[in-house]
Amino acid sequence: MADHGEVTGPGGAPPGGPAPGTSGPGGPGPGSPAPGSPAPGSPGPGGPGPGSPSPGTPGSGTPGSGTPGSGTPGSGTPGPGGPGPGSPGPGGPGPGLGFDLAALGGPGLEPDDPERDCPDDLRQPARPGPYSVSIDPLSAVRRPGDPFVDVFCAGTVFFDIVFTGLQSFPRTGTEVWAPGMGSSPGGIANIAVAMRRLGVRTWLAAAFGADVYGEYCWDTLSEQEGVDLTASRRFDGWHSPVTVSLAISEDRTMVTHGHRAPICLDDMIGSPPASRACFAHLDTEEQAWVRHSHDAGSLVFADVGWEESETHAATMLSRLGYCHAFLPNADEAMLLTGTRTPERALSTLARHVPVVAITCGPHGVLAADQITGERARVPALPVPAIDPTGAGDVFGAGFVVGTLAGWALEHRLRFATLCAALSVQHFGGSLSSPGWGEIVAWWQEQRTRGSDLVAAYGFLDDLLPGAALSPVRRAAATVGHRSA
Repeated sequence: MADHGEVTGPGGAPPGGPAPGTSGPGGPGPGSPAPGSPAPGSPGPGGPGPGSPSPGTPGSGTPGSGTPGSGTPGSGTPGPGGPGPGSPGPGGPGPGLGFDLAALGGPGLEPDDPERDCPDDLRQPARPGPYSVSIDPLSAVRRPGDPFVDVFCAGTVFFDIVFTGLQSFPRTGTEVWAPGMGSSPGGIANIAVAMRRLGVRTWLAAAFGADVYGEYCWDTLSEQEGVDLTASRRFDGWHSPVTVSLAISEDRTMVTHGHRAPICLDDMIGSPPASRACFAHLDTEEQAWVRHSHDAGSLVFADVGWEESETHAATMLSRLGYCHAFLPNADEAMLLTGTRTPERALSTLARHVPVVAITCGPHGVLAADQITGERARVPALPVPAIDPTGAGDVFGAGFVVGTLAGWALEHRLRFATLCAALSVQHFGGSLSSPGWGEIVAWWQEQRTRGSDLVAAYGFLDDLLPGAALSPVRRAAATVGHRSA
C-alpha cells in the first residue's frame, strides 16, 4: 500500500533532511522546506513512512520554530535558500487524513476545451506556490541511506507553444485560426514534470535563457511544479529554444528554433547527484554524466530522437550499454534495428539493453524485461485525444515510477499507458501530464461503471486513496498578464 502522506517542496524537500521514512512528528529535520512551502508534518526527504505523516497546512512567510524531526540527516547537497537545520516552515501539522485534498490544485482552474473562445482560455491566474504531491509511490521501497534524489534528468528545455483543434495542415499561402492554444515548458521538462506530479523527487539539469520565456520555464518548473533546479543554470545573452507544435487530429508536427547552450551538459553537471534513476535523451555524442550516473548505481532510462534513429543507428545502439531501460516508439525502434516490425525490433534491442518498452501509438505497447524474464503487451486505452505532444514522455515517467516501485512488467506498462492516455486529453506538453487527482478520478469512474478495465487495473487499489484529489494545473494560452 502506498503512503498517502504529502510530499512537498522542490523535488520533495531540500536535500540533507531526514533519512527515508524517519520524519518526526514535530516537523522536518535538517534541511527543511524553504519559507512559504508547506508546513511541518510533511515527511522528510527520504520519504514518508507508510501511513504515518499527516499533511501540514501550507505556510507563507518566515519559517516557524517547530521542533526538529528525529530523522538522521541524509546525504544530499543542501538546496539553495533553504533554512538551516531543524527550522521547519510555518504552520502546524494538520489533523486527519494522510493526504491533502486541496493542495494539488489552485483557484481559477478551468477545463481546456479547444472549442472554447480565446478569452476564456486566458483566465488561469499567476503561478501558485510549490506543487504538492499527495501520494508517494515509492514509500514501500524507501530505506535509510537511499539516495535523496529519486530521478535525475538532464537535457534541453524548450518553450513550447501548442495549437490544437486543427482539422488538417494549413495549405501554403493560407492562414488558419486554431480553436485552442497552450504554452508550457517542453523538451526534457515534459518528463521532469510528469515524474514530479507522480510523486518522485525530481532534479533537472538544463540551460535556461535569461529572457521572458526562460524565466517562465524556470518559475513554472521550480515554483509551480516543485522540480529541483539546483543543477540547472541561467545564461545571459542566450535565448530560450522555442518549439511550435500543431496538433492535427491525433498527431502533431513541430517546428523548432534554438542555438546550442553556452556550455554542454557534462560541464554544467560535473558529478551528477546520487539518485535511484536518471533519464537521458541519447545523443550521437557520449554523455559523461550518464556514464557517471550508471557507475554510481543509478538505473539509466533513455529514449532517442527521430533524427538520431534514422542516421546514426549503429552509434545509438552502442550507447545502450549504460542503460537499464530503453523506451523508443515503434518507428524509432525499427529504424535503429533495421527491422520491419516492432516485435522484431524488440527482440533485437533486447540483446543490447535489459529492459525495452516500445510504444506503438493506438496499437498499445510491447516490452521485454530480461532481468525478470517477463514479456508483455498492453493495448492502448481509447480516449478522445486533443494533443499528443509529450505523451511519450509521460509514458516514460509512468514506466520509471512503476520500475522504481518494483511492479510487475504488465503493471508498469498499464500504469504508463494510463498516464499517457490521460495526458493526450489536454494540451500543453509538460502541463498535460496527469497528477494523482486525475488518476484517482479515472479509477473511481471505472469502478463505478463496472468497466472491463477493473480487473486489469486492480493493482491500483493498493496505491490510490478512496477520496477524490484536486487536479493539477494546465497550460494557458499565454505566459502571463501585466498587472493592472
